[in-house]
Amino acid sequence: MWRKILNSFNSVKCSAHNPSLLANNVKYLSSFVSGEPTGPLVKTAIPGPRSLAMLSEMKKIQISDAVQLFADYSKSIGNYLYDVDGNILLDVYTQISSIPLGYNHPELLDVLQDKENIRTFINRPALGVFPGENYPQRVQNSLLRIAPKGHTEVTTMACGSCSNENAYKAIFVWYRRKQRGDKSYTPEEETSCVMNQLPGVSDLTLLSFKGAFHGRTFGTLITTHTKPVHKLDIPTKDWPIGTFPRYKYPLEEFVRENEEEDRRCLAEVEELFDRYNKRGKTVAGVVIEPIQSEGGDHHASPAFFQELQRIAKKNGAALLIDEVQTGGGTTGEFWCHDHFNLDHPVDIVTYSKKMLIGGYFSLPEFRPREGYRIFNTWMGEPSKVILLEKVVEIIKRDKLIENVRVTGDVLLNGLKDFGKRYPNVVKNVRGRGTFCAFDCVSMAKRDQLVEQLKVEGIQSGGAGPVAVRLRPSLVFQPHHASIFLDRLEKALKKMD
Repeated sequence: MWRKILNSFNSVKCSAHNPSLLANNVKYLSSFVSGEPTGPLVKTAIPGPRSLAMLSEMKKIQISDAVQLFADYSKSIGNYLYDVDGNILLDVYTQISSIPLGYNHPELLDVLQDKENIRTFINRPALGVFPGENYPQRVQNSLLRIAPKGHTEVTTMACGSCSNENAYKAIFVWYRRKQRGDKSYTPEEETSCVMNQLPGVSDLTLLSFKGAFHGRTFGTLITTHTKPVHKLDIPTKDWPIGTFPRYKYPLEEFVRENEEEDRRCLAEVEELFDRYNKRGKTVAGVVIEPIQSEGGDHHASPAFFQELQRIAKKNGAALLIDEVQTGGGTTGEFWCHDHFNLDHPVDIVTYSKKMLIGGYFSLPEFRPREGYRIFNTWMGEPSKVILLEKVVEIIKRDKLIENVRVTGDVLLNGLKDFGKRYPNVVKNVRGRGTFCAFDCVSMAKRDQLVEQLKVEGIQSGGAGPVAVRLRPSLVFQPHHASIFLDRLEKALKKMD
């Protein structure tokens, strides 16, 4: 079935999203990045002998239990990851969803040849104090060019965890300013806060969700609820934790059940607001992923997010949507929450990964009045802004969001077909754009499939207890989807 879908794509020259897309853009039938191999090539076991030798050396230096292989980034190109043993893998995981244009995109390499850009790399400034003369324009040309709806302000950070961590602080500062009004801080507040005591510190909380992942830093761990290994032995706080919907698939066959799941989860959110507010642990904000990623690639409906925003506003709380993994176009919109048709702009949107730099967009009222409230030495990385400027230009020029939608149709329909033909392995197929996933019947089966995919030349990744998640780059095209589906079917036949 999936081959029929792909053949139809290649021959009819149209798509459901844009009938003229293929006729006007023949590049969709070839690679966006030249020099890619024609397909994967596996020469050794993975990890191979050179990777194993390097891993042995690495273990003498630091904990390295998560290392899967050692890559050869001088040869990796486009959607293909080369390792040091000469294996060539079609990469549908892309460094945990963080490569926007594939490996070694030639125009990004050219950016690094500019002497002014090289100076920016060498003289890494403390952006909060000494930004370069062209930095405001760089931010305008990159981050603000693709800002979420309603947003004109952005704060840069280094990574996803510190993006969320500082966004949390912005929410608490905003909420306390609302409570305090125009009054200045009292001497008692200023004295007590440095000793971690009331009234200078607060008992405010954020509501997060079961299965959420917002980072591994100390503050974000309070709102991360995935693997025990992240949280064991770490002190934490009593903040409210709601239930993220768990849908039955296929969606069209379980409309009533999934709508009831939305109502149940939203009722729980309302109850948590009421309970924590009455206890004096006021809920200042809600933090949520548009698609729970590490927790198992769980989706929720637009109706769920619309009502969640209404509940937050009714309670005077902020809504933070964590787009660290979903931002950058891979869901078929530049921001996944654009799929939800929300009543109002989101208060705060965090980003990282495919955006190359971390940070958050926020509405003007979330800007602290005092300097140094949201601050660190580097405040991100200006060289990443320079690269993002070129990435945004290429995304728009090459219509890569449209490519994601078209390729996503091929990918998702192929996976659904496998769900029917290999029900003992593939279940609960879901996705937006190329941000796709499916469940296996057990963790052991999932881990076996991920390893078997490596044997077939595919670099993939797991999510949650039983899911396989796909995170290809924006230059992943229908012919790449065809290769992936072909190799996945070979793996499934060996397991079914």
